[in-house]
Amino acid sequence: MSGHSKFANIKHKKEKNDAAKGKIFTILGREIAVAVKEGGADPANNSKLAQVIAKAKSNNMPNDTIERGIKKAAGDSGNVNYKYITYEGYGPGGIAIIVDALTDNQNRTAANVRNAFSKGNGNIGTPGCVSFMFDKKGQIIVDKEEYDGDGDELMMLALDAGAEDFSEEDDSFEVLTSPDEFDGVLKALQEGGIPTVSAEVTMIPQNYVELTDETALKSLQKILDLLDEDDDVQAVYHNWDE
Repeated sequence: MSGHSKFANIKHKKEKNDAAKGKIFTILGREIAVAVKEGGADPANNSKLAQVIAKAKSNNMPNDTIERGIKKAAGDSGNVNYKYITYEGYGPGGIAIIVDALTDNQNRTAANVRNAFSKGNGNIGTPGCVSFMFDKKGQIIVDKEEYDGDGDELMMLALDAGAEDFSEEDDSFEVLTSPDEFDGVLKALQEGGIPTVSAEVTMIPQNYVELTDETALKSLQKILDLLDEDDDVQAVYHNWDE
């Protein structure tokens, strides 16, 4: 089964993250802190923490940094005051955008997100206005350059472990799972020695939208750049066909 290729997009994101590891590690550190506060310091009994650890490892966060973050969060759990907030809206050309934020100051974050949309000629909408266009899925990407095994064997391993879908592209394999099955499928791949370039629970667009107008493209990029620069923003999902 073949789907929309995600790998070039992921490589682009990882390159940006590599250029700003301090920001991505800060983001992941907040997620670890909240996950520990909500479900404890043992990833075996805290699926949210297990998911954050998987995402941290796919972003090359060192194991000792992850462990220090968990121990620190366990000791300071009463002082963790971050709150998850999701914003939804439209960019130029009707591009649907979802913004996940983790903040200790909702007024600051709301103002910054609204400013990003406004400067890029977009509009913040009401909750649910675009999320129906996305499916929440576990997504695991395997780079063909790092994996020299057989694609059919990888597919069977993933599907036997509970994956919903498997796609092969020119440069990568994509495994999709339900959020509940993500941890089990990822663990099965890891135990099978499968290297993953990305592993996280994310929002997958049901359809992608192309933009050809140069002005609209520049405005959309303005929104995405401003959101990327905001320390409160954890993730941005959109249905732009890059």
